[in-house]
Amino acid sequence: MPIVIHLDSLMAQRKISLNELSARVGITLSNLSILKKQKSKAIRLSTLASICRALDCQPGELIQYIDD
Repeated sequence: MPIVIHLDSLMAQRKISLNELSARVGITLSNLSILKKQKSKAIRLSTLASICRALDCQPGELIQYIDD
C-alpha cells in the first residue's frame, strides 16, 4: 500500500509506549497496534487528530504517501 503510517517512529522519538498513547487518545491497544503494524485500511479524522495532539505532531509527520 502506498500509504505509510509512521506511528512507531514517532512514538520512539517521543518516548511514549503503546499503553500510554492508548490512554491519552482513548483508543484500544489492538486498534493502535493495527495502525502501528501498517494493517489499517482507514483512520477516522478524529482519531488522527487525537493521535497528533497526543504526539504533538502534524498529520504529515504521521502519514506519508509513497508512489509505487
